[in-house]
Amino acid sequence: MEESSLRLTVEQAQDEAGPPHEAVFLVLAYLPVYEVVVMSQVCKSLRDAVNIDILPWLNVIVERPLNSRLNNQILMKITSKANSRLKTLALINCTHITNDGLQRVVEQNPLINKLHIPACTGITPEGVLGAVKTLCQRSNCLNSLSINGIYNIQKEHLDMLTLNLRKNLPLEEQQKQQPLYYHERGSFLVFKRRESQRLIDLEICPKCFEVRMVYDCPKGHCKRRKWPLSPCRGCNFCIPRCENCGGCIASEELEEGACEDILCLQCWLQLPKCSFCNKPYCKQHTNWWCTSSDSSLICKVCDENSHGYTYTDVL
Repeated sequence: MEESSLRLTVEQAQDEAGPPHEAVFLVLAYLPVYEVVVMSQVCKSLRDAVNIDILPWLNVIVERPLNSRLNNQILMKITSKANSRLKTLALINCTHITNDGLQRVVEQNPLINKLHIPACTGITPEGVLGAVKTLCQRSNCLNSLSINGIYNIQKEHLDMLTLNLRKNLPLEEQQKQQPLYYHERGSFLVFKRRESQRLIDLEICPKCFEVRMVYDCPKGHCKRRKWPLSPCRGCNFCIPRCENCGGCIASEELEEGACEDILCLQCWLQLPKCSFCNKPYCKQHTNWWCTSSDSSLICKVCDENSHGYTYTDVL
């Protein structure tokens, strides 16, 4: 009796609350897949919107925590909800996706204009090339490709990818090359901004001549930028860069954070420090801070040492 009365009370409360505001339905189209699924469990109206409307599925973005579970079959099921009108396919570190899975998706969705598959190590350079060729031959909508972290991409692959991507682009579009900053490399918000996108995220490093992401220096007052023999543009293997601001770092200005990332002296001085080791966290790891008994900041390493255990032991 108690359970039935409780269920009745919940149903009455839901009826009295009414459907969500119309603006909530508009937000669905801008959410990653995980958040879309979560929203579908809020109420019947949102569940119907997710299951019936194709708008939330025109831009498929899969990141943590779903990326480790995504496989070819699930990807096909998700992308089929767009009814061949998929525009953005962003798979961040989805290691179980293979060449076959990617190819099947692009064949059924020829209108994809953004293909973002960084660190999808189950996909080979040949798989990327096959997908790009399919999209460029069928509709030529593809205007943004991100493949950093896929193994064994050589100069020949890069040349073929660039050739296919530039087939029908106007000359002025081909010559546009937006700057790429090291500290923004993992930000999906940057990827979503139209003005920040490149045709392809990889290029030949002007220093080591390897196929890598080549970063620009965001510092307007950078002295190295004006040096003709050693400009501050190159991959992170050739030019050390600050994890916080993305600027190039001279050897005498290099500092280490508590997260073991390198920082420029200016950022190091401005960031809050651990009360014990006097090291800061970069902005990517600010959630790693612990709090001591006197409410002062303490890094994970010092917190482990003070308690005599490691976080891996607890996990």
